[in-house]
Amino acid sequence: MPMNKTFDAAEAESRLYQAWEEAGAFKAGANAKPGAETFSIMIPPPNVTGVLHMGHAFNNTLQDILTRWHRMKGFDTLWQPGQDHAGIATQMVVERQLGEQGKRRTDFSREDFTAKIWDWKQQSGGTIIEQLKRLGASCDWSRNAFTMSGAPGAPEGEEGNFHDAVIKVFVKMYEDGLIYRGKRLVNWDPHFETAISDLEVENIEVDGHMWHFKYPLAGGATYEYVEKDENGNVTLRETRDYISIATTRPETMLGDGAVAVHPSDERYAPIVGKLCEIPVGPNEHRRLIPIITNEYPDPDFGSGAVKITGAHDFNDYQVAKRGNIPMYRLMDTKGSMRDDGAPYAEMAAVAMAVAKGERALSESEA
Repeated sequence: MPMNKTFDAAEAESRLYQAWEEAGAFKAGANAKPGAETFSIMIPPPNVTGVLHMGHAFNNTLQDILTRWHRMKGFDTLWQPGQDHAGIATQMVVERQLGEQGKRRTDFSREDFTAKIWDWKQQSGGTIIEQLKRLGASCDWSRNAFTMSGAPGAPEGEEGNFHDAVIKVFVKMYEDGLIYRGKRLVNWDPHFETAISDLEVENIEVDGHMWHFKYPLAGGATYEYVEKDENGNVTLRETRDYISIATTRPETMLGDGAVAVHPSDERYAPIVGKLCEIPVGPNEHRRLIPIITNEYPDPDFGSGAVKITGAHDFNDYQVAKRGNIPMYRLMDTKGSMRDDGAPYAEMAAVAMAVAKGERALSESEA
Protein backbone atom coordinates (compact mmCIF):
# COMPACT_ATOMS: atom_id res chain seq x y z
CA MET A 1 0.00 0.00 0.00
CA PRO A 2 1.61 3.27 -1.10
CA MET A 3 2.26 5.84 1.61
CA ASN A 4 0.62 9.23 1.23
CA LYS A 5 2.95 12.13 0.64
CA THR A 6 1.55 13.96 3.67
CA PHE A 7 0.12 12.51 6.87
CA ASP A 8 -3.62 13.09 7.25
CA ALA A 9 -3.98 13.24 11.04
CA ALA A 10 -7.75 13.76 10.98
CA GLU A 11 -8.28 10.66 8.83
CA ALA A 12 -5.88 8.51 10.84
CA GLU A 13 -7.25 9.54 14.23
CA SER A 14 -10.84 8.91 13.16
CA ARG A 15 -9.97 5.52 11.63
CA LEU A 16 -7.95 4.35 14.62
CA TYR A 17 -10.52 5.51 17.16
CA GLN A 18 -13.25 3.65 15.29
CA ALA A 19 -11.11 0.52 15.31
CA TRP A 20 -10.53 0.85 19.06
CA GLU A 21 -14.26 1.21 19.68
CA GLU A 22 -15.15 -1.76 17.48
CA ALA A 23 -12.58 -3.87 19.31
CA GLY A 24 -14.09 -2.92 22.68
CA ALA A 25 -10.75 -1.52 23.81
CA PHE A 26 -12.40 1.07 26.05
CA LYS A 27 -15.10 -1.05 27.64
CA ALA A 28 -15.09 -1.55 31.39
CA GLY A 29 -12.74 -4.39 32.25
CA ALA A 30 -10.93 -4.41 28.91
CA ASN A 31 -7.42 -5.91 29.29
CA ALA A 32 -8.08 -6.62 32.98
CA LYS A 33 -6.11 -9.41 34.62
CA PRO A 34 -8.07 -12.08 36.56
CA GLY A 35 -8.99 -10.73 39.99
CA ALA A 36 -7.55 -7.35 39.10
CA GLU A 37 -7.94 -4.32 41.32
CA THR A 38 -10.52 -1.84 40.06
CA PHE A 39 -9.83 1.69 38.88
CA SER A 40 -12.56 4.07 37.75
CA ILE A 41 -13.01 7.74 36.98
CA MET A 42 -16.36 9.48 36.76
CA ILE A 43 -15.88 12.19 34.16
CA PRO A 44 -16.94 15.60 35.50
CA PRO A 45 -20.00 15.82 33.24
CA PRO A 46 -19.83 18.81 30.90
CA ASN A 47 -22.95 20.95 30.63
CA VAL A 48 -25.01 20.59 27.46
CA THR A 49 -24.92 24.35 26.94
CA GLY A 50 -22.67 24.39 23.90
CA VAL A 51 -19.26 22.93 23.11
CA LEU A 52 -16.15 21.97 25.05
CA HIS A 53 -13.35 24.46 25.62
CA MET A 54 -9.61 24.28 26.35
CA GLY A 55 -10.26 23.60 30.03
CA HIS A 56 -12.15 20.44 29.14
CA ALA A 57 -9.36 19.36 26.79
CA PHE A 58 -6.73 19.78 29.51
CA ASN A 59 -8.77 18.11 32.25
CA ASN A 60 -9.89 15.17 30.12
CA THR A 61 -6.37 14.58 28.82
CA LEU A 62 -5.17 14.07 32.40
CA GLN A 63 -8.04 11.66 33.07
CA ASP A 64 -7.29 9.77 29.86
CA ILE A 65 -3.62 9.38 30.80
CA LEU A 66 -4.56 7.87 34.16
CA THR A 67 -7.23 5.63 32.64
CA ARG A 68 -5.02 4.29 29.85
CA TRP A 69 -2.08 3.70 32.21
CA HIS A 70 -4.20 1.65 34.62
CA ARG A 71 -5.79 -0.24 31.72
CA MET A 72 -2.36 -1.15 30.35
CA LYS A 73 -1.28 -2.26 33.83
CA GLY A 74 -4.14 -4.76 33.85
CA PHE A 75 -6.51 -2.99 36.25
CA ASP A 76 -10.26 -3.54 35.91
CA THR A 77 -10.69 -0.05 34.48
CA LEU A 78 -13.67 2.18 33.75
CA TRP A 79 -13.79 5.77 32.58
CA GLN A 80 -17.47 6.66 32.96
CA PRO A 81 -18.67 9.37 30.53
CA GLY A 82 -21.75 11.55 30.85
CA GLN A 83 -23.29 14.98 30.41
CA ASP A 84 -25.01 17.34 32.85
CA HIS A 85 -28.35 18.96 32.01
CA ALA A 86 -27.34 22.28 33.70
CA GLY A 87 -31.01 23.26 33.85
CA ILE A 88 -30.98 27.04 34.14
CA ALA A 89 -27.98 27.58 31.86
CA THR A 90 -29.41 25.27 29.20
CA GLN A 91 -32.82 26.91 29.41
CA MET A 92 -31.12 30.28 28.95
CA VAL A 93 -29.43 29.07 25.77
CA VAL A 94 -32.72 27.82 24.33
CA GLU A 95 -34.57 31.01 25.28
CA ARG A 96 -31.84 33.07 23.62
CA GLN A 97 -32.30 31.05 20.43
CA LEU A 98 -36.06 31.59 20.56
CA GLY A 99 -35.46 35.30 21.08
CA GLU A 100 -33.53 35.43 17.82
CA GLN A 101 -36.71 34.12 16.18
CA GLY A 102 -38.85 36.73 17.90
CA LYS A 103 -40.37 34.16 20.25
CA ARG A 104 -40.55 33.70 24.02
CA ARG A 105 -40.78 30.74 26.36
CA THR A 106 -44.30 31.79 27.30
CA ASP A 107 -45.40 31.35 23.68
CA PHE A 108 -45.20 27.58 24.19
CA SER A 109 -46.82 25.07 26.47
CA ARG A 110 -44.60 23.52 29.12
CA GLU A 111 -44.46 20.28 27.14
CA ASP A 112 -43.55 21.97 23.85
CA PHE A 113 -40.88 24.13 25.46
CA THR A 114 -39.39 21.11 27.24
CA ALA A 115 -39.30 19.30 23.89
CA LYS A 116 -37.22 22.14 22.44
CA ILE A 117 -34.77 21.82 25.33
CA TRP A 118 -34.49 18.08 24.66
CA ASP A 119 -33.82 18.89 20.97
CA TRP A 120 -30.99 21.17 22.04
CA LYS A 121 -29.62 18.49 24.35
CA GLN A 122 -29.45 16.02 21.47
CA GLN A 123 -27.57 18.57 19.38
CA SER A 124 -25.18 19.84 22.05
CA GLY A 125 -24.68 16.48 23.77
CA GLY A 126 -23.84 14.83 20.45
CA THR A 127 -21.31 17.55 19.69
CA ILE A 128 -19.64 17.09 23.07
CA ILE A 129 -19.34 13.32 22.60
CA GLU A 130 -17.80 13.77 19.15
CA GLN A 131 -15.35 16.33 20.53
CA LEU A 132 -14.23 13.91 23.23
CA LYS A 133 -13.79 11.17 20.65
CA ARG A 134 -11.68 13.50 18.50
CA LEU A 135 -9.50 14.06 21.56
CA GLY A 136 -9.06 10.29 21.77
CA ALA A 137 -10.82 9.99 25.13
CA SER A 138 -10.94 6.28 26.02
CA CYS A 139 -14.36 6.37 27.71
CA ASP A 140 -16.72 3.41 27.79
CA TRP A 141 -19.37 4.99 25.57
CA SER A 142 -21.72 2.06 26.04
CA ARG A 143 -22.30 3.46 29.54
CA ASN A 144 -22.77 7.10 28.56
CA ALA A 145 -25.13 8.80 31.01
CA PHE A 146 -27.20 11.97 31.14
CA THR A 147 -28.38 13.48 34.41
CA MET A 148 -31.98 13.93 33.23
CA SER A 149 -32.47 10.59 31.53
CA GLY A 150 -35.67 8.91 32.65
CA ALA A 151 -37.35 12.22 33.47
CA PRO A 152 -41.06 12.59 32.66
CA GLY A 153 -41.40 13.47 28.99
CA ALA A 154 -37.90 12.30 28.08
CA PRO A 155 -37.65 11.32 24.40
CA GLU A 156 -36.79 7.90 23.07
CA GLY A 157 -33.22 6.96 23.88
CA GLU A 158 -33.27 8.71 27.27
CA GLU A 159 -34.82 5.88 29.26
CA GLY A 160 -32.15 5.72 31.98
CA ASN A 161 -32.91 6.13 35.66
CA PHE A 162 -30.60 8.99 36.59
CA HIS A 163 -33.44 11.46 37.12
CA ASP A 164 -35.05 9.15 39.68
CA ALA A 165 -31.69 8.28 41.22
CA VAL A 166 -30.87 11.93 41.90
CA ILE A 167 -34.24 12.49 43.57
CA LYS A 168 -33.82 9.33 45.65
CA VAL A 169 -30.37 10.39 46.86
CA PHE A 170 -31.52 13.88 47.82
CA VAL A 171 -34.54 12.52 49.69
CA LYS A 172 -32.33 10.07 51.58
CA MET A 173 -29.81 12.77 52.44
CA TYR A 174 -32.66 14.91 53.78
CA GLU A 175 -34.06 12.02 55.82
CA ASP A 176 -30.58 11.33 57.21
CA GLY A 177 -30.22 14.97 58.25
CA LEU A 178 -27.32 15.60 55.87
CA ILE A 179 -29.08 18.41 54.01
CA TYR A 180 -31.50 20.92 55.45
CA ARG A 181 -33.30 24.07 54.53
CA GLY A 182 -31.97 27.34 55.86
CA LYS A 183 -32.05 31.03 55.09
CA ARG A 184 -29.15 31.88 52.82
CA LEU A 185 -28.26 34.75 50.52
CA VAL A 186 -28.28 33.53 46.91
CA ASN A 187 -27.85 34.84 43.39
CA TRP A 188 -31.47 35.27 42.35
CA ASP A 189 -32.63 35.50 38.75
CA PRO A 190 -35.93 37.44 38.63
CA HIS A 191 -36.48 36.34 35.02
CA PHE A 192 -36.34 32.59 35.68
CA GLU A 193 -37.36 33.10 39.33
CA THR A 194 -34.74 30.72 40.66
CA ALA A 195 -31.38 30.72 42.38
CA ILE A 196 -28.33 30.42 40.14
CA SER A 197 -24.76 29.44 40.91
CA ASP A 198 -21.80 31.80 41.18
CA LEU A 199 -20.45 30.28 37.95
CA GLU A 200 -23.47 31.56 36.04
CA VAL A 201 -23.13 35.14 37.29
CA GLU A 202 -21.31 37.85 35.37
CA ASN A 203 -20.15 40.66 37.65
CA ILE A 204 -20.15 43.99 35.85
CA GLU A 205 -18.92 47.21 37.45
CA VAL A 206 -21.09 50.23 36.73
CA ASP A 207 -20.88 53.85 37.80
CA GLY A 208 -23.17 54.52 40.73
CA HIS A 209 -24.04 57.37 43.04
CA MET A 210 -23.12 57.62 46.70
CA TRP A 211 -26.09 58.74 48.76
CA HIS A 212 -25.64 60.14 52.27
CA PHE A 213 -28.33 59.90 54.93
CA LYS A 214 -28.57 61.09 58.51
CA TYR A 215 -29.74 58.35 60.87
CA PRO A 216 -30.94 60.18 64.03
CA LEU A 217 -29.75 58.81 67.36
CA ALA A 218 -32.50 57.30 69.49
CA GLY A 219 -34.02 59.47 72.18
CA GLY A 220 -32.39 62.64 70.90
CA ALA A 221 -28.93 61.58 72.13
CA THR A 222 -25.93 63.65 71.06
CA TYR A 223 -22.16 63.21 70.87
CA GLU A 224 -19.08 65.20 69.96
CA TYR A 225 -18.02 64.39 66.40
CA VAL A 226 -14.34 65.09 65.71
CA GLU A 227 -12.40 64.82 62.45
CA LYS A 228 -8.61 64.98 62.28
CA ASP A 229 -6.08 65.23 59.48
CA GLU A 230 -3.25 62.75 58.93
CA ASN A 231 -1.10 64.61 61.45
CA GLY A 232 -3.71 64.38 64.18
CA ASN A 233 -4.80 68.01 63.97
CA VAL A 234 -8.51 68.63 64.56
CA THR A 235 -10.19 69.87 61.37
CA LEU A 236 -13.81 69.61 62.49
CA ARG A 237 -15.52 69.46 65.84
CA GLU A 238 -19.28 69.62 66.27
CA THR A 239 -22.13 68.19 68.29
CA ARG A 240 -24.27 65.74 66.35
CA ASP A 241 -27.51 63.96 67.08
CA TYR A 242 -27.14 61.60 64.11
CA ILE A 243 -24.73 59.29 62.32
CA SER A 244 -24.21 59.86 58.61
CA ILE A 245 -24.15 56.76 56.42
CA ALA A 246 -23.14 56.45 52.78
CA THR A 247 -24.76 53.94 50.42
CA THR A 248 -25.30 53.23 46.75
CA ARG A 249 -28.50 51.29 47.49
CA PRO A 250 -30.93 53.58 49.36
CA GLU A 251 -33.92 51.50 48.22
CA THR A 252 -32.94 48.76 50.67
CA MET A 253 -33.00 51.09 53.67
CA LEU A 254 -36.04 49.43 55.22
CA GLY A 255 -34.05 46.19 55.32
CA ASP A 256 -31.25 47.63 57.46
CA GLY A 257 -30.38 45.62 60.54
CA ALA A 258 -27.53 47.76 61.90
CA VAL A 259 -25.08 50.55 61.16
CA ALA A 260 -21.44 49.46 61.23
CA VAL A 261 -18.26 51.46 61.80
CA HIS A 262 -14.65 50.30 61.94
CA PRO A 263 -13.34 49.52 65.45
CA SER A 264 -10.47 51.98 64.96
CA ASP A 265 -12.69 54.87 63.84
CA GLU A 266 -12.50 57.31 66.75
CA ARG A 267 -15.16 59.59 65.26
CA TYR A 268 -17.93 57.20 66.21
CA ALA A 269 -16.46 55.62 69.36
CA PRO A 270 -18.83 57.57 71.69
CA ILE A 271 -21.95 56.09 70.06
CA VAL A 272 -20.93 52.47 69.47
CA GLY A 273 -23.57 50.29 71.10
CA LYS A 274 -26.26 52.96 70.92
CA LEU A 275 -29.39 52.83 68.76
CA CYS A 276 -30.30 55.00 65.79
CA GLU A 277 -33.43 55.44 63.69
CA ILE A 278 -33.96 54.42 60.09
CA PRO A 279 -35.16 57.78 58.71
CA VAL A 280 -38.24 56.44 56.92
CA GLY A 281 -41.89 56.74 57.92
CA PRO A 282 -43.62 58.52 60.80
CA ASN A 283 -41.38 59.24 63.80
CA GLU A 284 -43.47 57.07 66.11
CA HIS A 285 -43.01 54.05 63.85
CA ARG A 286 -39.36 54.43 62.94
CA ARG A 287 -37.36 51.31 63.51
CA LEU A 288 -34.31 51.41 65.78
CA ILE A 289 -31.12 49.59 64.83
CA PRO A 290 -27.83 49.26 66.74
CA ILE A 291 -24.53 50.93 65.89
CA ILE A 292 -21.87 48.21 65.88
CA THR A 293 -18.18 47.79 65.09
CA ASN A 294 -16.87 45.53 62.36
CA GLU A 295 -13.72 45.25 60.25
CA TYR A 296 -15.79 45.55 57.06
CA PRO A 297 -16.32 49.37 56.85
CA ASP A 298 -13.50 51.47 55.40
CA PRO A 299 -13.03 54.57 57.59
CA ASP A 300 -11.66 56.50 54.59
CA PHE A 301 -14.54 55.69 52.23
CA GLY A 302 -17.68 57.81 52.28
CA SER A 303 -18.63 58.69 55.83
CA GLY A 304 -16.95 55.58 57.21
CA ALA A 305 -20.31 54.30 58.46
CA VAL A 306 -22.29 51.76 56.43
CA LYS A 307 -25.76 50.33 56.79
CA ILE A 308 -25.89 46.55 57.13
CA THR A 309 -28.64 45.06 54.96
CA GLY A 310 -28.04 41.36 55.42
CA ALA A 311 -30.65 40.07 52.98
CA HIS A 312 -29.48 42.15 50.02
CA ASP A 313 -25.67 42.24 49.93
CA PHE A 314 -23.13 39.43 50.28
CA ASN A 315 -20.72 41.45 52.41
CA ASP A 316 -23.56 42.65 54.63
CA TYR A 317 -24.81 39.07 54.88
CA GLN A 318 -21.52 37.92 56.40
CA VAL A 319 -21.53 40.83 58.87
CA ALA A 320 -25.14 40.06 59.81
CA LYS A 321 -24.35 36.38 60.36
CA ARG A 322 -21.38 37.13 62.59
CA GLY A 323 -23.28 39.74 64.58
CA ASN A 324 -26.61 37.89 64.78
CA ILE A 325 -28.26 40.86 63.06
CA PRO A 326 -31.81 40.30 61.74
CA MET A 327 -32.22 40.12 57.96
CA TYR A 328 -35.31 41.48 56.26
CA ARG A 329 -36.28 40.29 52.77
CA LEU A 330 -37.58 43.33 50.90
CA MET A 331 -38.05 42.03 47.36
CA ASP A 332 -40.25 39.37 45.83
CA THR A 333 -39.28 36.67 43.35
CA LYS A 334 -39.64 39.09 40.42
CA GLY A 335 -37.26 41.63 41.93
CA SER A 336 -40.01 44.08 42.90
CA MET A 337 -40.49 45.53 46.36
CA ARG A 338 -42.74 43.28 48.42
CA ASP A 339 -46.32 44.29 49.14
CA ASP A 340 -47.39 41.16 50.99
CA GLY A 341 -46.23 42.18 54.46
CA ALA A 342 -48.10 43.27 57.56
CA PRO A 343 -48.98 46.96 58.08
CA TYR A 344 -45.95 49.17 58.62
CA ALA A 345 -46.85 50.11 62.19
CA GLU A 346 -47.27 46.46 63.15
CA MET A 347 -43.95 45.35 61.70
CA ALA A 348 -42.21 48.43 63.12
CA ALA A 349 -43.26 47.29 66.59
CA VAL A 350 -41.91 43.81 65.91
CA ALA A 351 -38.63 45.24 64.62
CA MET A 352 -38.36 47.45 67.70
CA ALA A 353 -38.64 44.39 69.93
CA VAL A 354 -35.97 42.64 67.86
CA ALA A 355 -33.62 45.63 68.14
CA LYS A 356 -34.05 45.65 71.92
CA GLY A 357 -33.28 41.94 72.11
CA GLU A 358 -36.75 41.10 73.41
CA ARG A 359 -37.48 38.58 70.65
CA ALA A 360 -36.19 37.18 67.35
CA LEU A 361 -37.70 37.30 63.88
CA SER A 362 -39.73 34.27 62.89
CA GLU A 363 -39.28 32.60 59.49
CA SER A 364 -42.52 34.13 58.20
CA GLU A 365 -41.65 37.64 59.40
CA ALA A 366 -38.24 37.86 57.74
